[in-house]
Amino acid sequence: MEANYKFISCLIIIFVQLIIIPCVVGGKVPAIIVFGDSSVDAGNNNQISTVLKSNFEPYGRDFYGKMPTGRFCNGRIPPDFISEAFGLRPFVPAYLDPMFNITDFAGGVCFASAGTGYDNATSQVLSVIPLWKEIENYKEYQKKLEAYVGSKKAKYIIQEALYLVSLGTNDFLENYYSIQSKRASQFTIEQYQGFLIELAENFIKQIYQLGARKISFTGLPPMGCLPLERATNIIRGHGDACNEKYNDCALRFNVMLNGLVDKLNRELPGMKMVFSNPYELILQIIRNPSSFGFEVAGVACCGTGLFEMSYLCDKLNPLTCTDANKYVFWDSFHLSQKTNLIITNFLMKNVLNQFL
Repeated sequence: MEANYKFISCLIIIFVQLIIIPCVVGGKVPAIIVFGDSSVDAGNNNQISTVLKSNFEPYGRDFYGKMPTGRFCNGRIPPDFISEAFGLRPFVPAYLDPMFNITDFAGGVCFASAGTGYDNATSQVLSVIPLWKEIENYKEYQKKLEAYVGSKKAKYIIQEALYLVSLGTNDFLENYYSIQSKRASQFTIEQYQGFLIELAENFIKQIYQLGARKISFTGLPPMGCLPLERATNIIRGHGDACNEKYNDCALRFNVMLNGLVDKLNRELPGMKMVFSNPYELILQIIRNPSSFGFEVAGVACCGTGLFEMSYLCDKLNPLTCTDANKYVFWDSFHLSQKTNLIITNFLMKNVLNQFL
C-alpha cells in the first residue's frame, strides 16, 4: 500500500514538473506557502515527537492513493484546493516530509504544525512546532530555494507567492479555555485576544521582512460548534447546542484580525493582505447542512463523531461512517474534504480571486 502511494505521488510530481510548473512561471502566483495549525498542516507533525498525528488510517482514505499523509482530514485540505485553483499542483507538500525536496517545494510548501498557535505556550501543550520555528524553517527554505533556482527567480517566487496563514483556534480551545491553562489566570479573555493580535502582527511583519507580499489571513471558525465542544456541552448538562461563549470569542477575535489586516495594508509598502473569514459560511453549513449537500453536522464521521481525533480516530473503530461526503466534519475537530472544498470555492470567488 505504501509503495502504491509513493508510485502515485511520483506520477503527480512528474506531471507537475513536466507540465504545470512551466505554465505558471509567468503567472501571478508561482507558489503557495503555508503557515499555521492542523487546519492547513500537510503532515509536518509526522516527523516530530508529539501525540498529535494523523498519518494512519482512516485519515487520508479519500486522498491520492488512499493513503494517510498527516492531514487531519479524510482527503485534501484548503491549501491543496487553493493551489489547484491557481493552476499549481493539486496538493501542497509538508516541508518536513522526507518524500519531497526543494524541487517540489519551489511550487509550494507547508510549514504548518497541528496543535500550534500564535502563543508559544499553545505549542507546548502537545509538543508541536511553535510559530517561531515555522519561520526558521521558512528561512532555511529560502536558502535552499536560492541554491536551486538562483537568486533572481527565488526572489520572484518569494515575493509573488501567495501566503496562507491559518491558526488561532488552539490558542483558545487547547490553551486559554483548558482546565490546566495558566493564561486564564494571567489575562482576561479580552486581554488575551489583544496579546494574540500583537503576536500575529509581529509574525506578519517578520515574514514581510523576509519577502512576503501577498498574504491571506484566515479568521477563526465558529469553534463552539465543533463536535468536540458540542459533546462537552452535553456532559456539562447544556444539551448538544453550540458553545456560544466560544463562538462569541471567535467573532470578536475575527473583528480584531480584520482590523489588523487593514492596519498592516496601510503601514507596509507593497503589502497586499486579505482577510479570509470562513466563520459565517461554516455556521450556515452547520445550521442548514442539507442546503450544501450534507446529512450530518452535529457529529463527525470518525467513530462516534463526538470525541475522536488523532489516535482515537483509527481504522479499528467500527462506528466510522462509510461516506464522509455526508458529513460536515471528518473528526471531532476537523472538517471533511467536501466542506474544505466548499470553503475554498467560496474564498476563491469572494476573496482570493484578486490574486488570480
